[in-house]
Amino acid sequence: MSQLQENSKRLLSLDFYRGLTMFLLIAEFSELFSYLTAPALEGSIVHTIGEQFHHVSWVGLHFWDLIQPFFMFIVGVAMPLSFARRMEKGDSYSKVSKHVWKRALLLLLLGWGLYCIGPGKITFRFQNVLAQLAVTYVLAFFVMRKSAAVQIGFSVALILLSEALYRFFPLDGFNEAFVADKNFGAWFNLLISGELDGGHWAIFNAIPTAAHTIWGVLAGQLLMSEKSDKQKLQTLAIAGIVGLVIGYGFSTFTPIIKRIATSTFVFASGGWALLALALCYWIIDVKKYQRGVLFFTIVGLNPLFIYLFAHVGGADLLRSIALPFSNLLFGWTGELGAEIILSTIVLFMLWYLCYWLYKKKIFIRI
Repeated sequence: MSQLQENSKRLLSLDFYRGLTMFLLIAEFSELFSYLTAPALEGSIVHTIGEQFHHVSWVGLHFWDLIQPFFMFIVGVAMPLSFARRMEKGDSYSKVSKHVWKRALLLLLLGWGLYCIGPGKITFRFQNVLAQLAVTYVLAFFVMRKSAAVQIGFSVALILLSEALYRFFPLDGFNEAFVADKNFGAWFNLLISGELDGGHWAIFNAIPTAAHTIWGVLAGQLLMSEKSDKQKLQTLAIAGIVGLVIGYGFSTFTPIIKRIATSTFVFASGGWALLALALCYWIIDVKKYQRGVLFFTIVGLNPLFIYLFAHVGGADLLRSIALPFSNLLFGWTGELGAEIILSTIVLFMLWYLCYWLYKKKIFIRI
């Protein structure tokens, strides 16, 4: 029996959910997804599936557009469980608050720092998941001791504030709500970083997507409650369906655009996040189907380390190590086949690094 299974207090569904999300994130750094949509595969089922692992260019929603919301939601789910454990060990609320501010600052600095590595100069950009999470984490903590109604109301207020700013921002040149580089988000990018984002990602996304982390907190509090498994699953499922109905139902009025986190995107992606948690909880913690859970879970036990390692060139290093051996053994499959196999090898090298850390009981946290 694994160390995780021996700890009956762990929510294995959350461990799996986080681990699967992180596994998919590092899969992107292995370049596997880019080869699944190669021109040679166009028209095939592989190409169709592969398209779901790329962001929509502007309006719409692919599976890959859900990964960051999933991660931010998962952090929220873990917050009440983590803080409860800290306070059981004797930490005061004041000490927990200091930890939250310290962690948020470190996340912000790490997220910002990743943008400074490539160009070799200081650049004030905060669009990546770490920097965005620094903001959503604090906002979720700010209201997590309030009632569920207050938390929901606060999250909806953040979404409506964002909607209003995009629709009614008065500055000429940036008053076209849902047009790339001509909206409030583009203006805010210029204000903070002095430049537009080449992919149209908005720094301001951290405000409306704080709803994902807040909803995660509510889900975590629900799972910690004395309610029956049936009641928990029903609540998660109903909340998820409501999110989908609002998100997709109003998409003709406000288009679903991840790159500027429109209100419909936040609701739709939040709905999918809730339903994914409900599914994981039902299968793993209620039905006790736990075979294979550890494979993904170990990736989620060192999420910050593996994300940073892959992001700063670790995946490229592993690729260069594996390349000559992969070409020797699998060159006969052709250029595309060899690249797909190499990317798969790199992905599992990244996985094995997480496994090695797990076996050595090394868990890097802030």
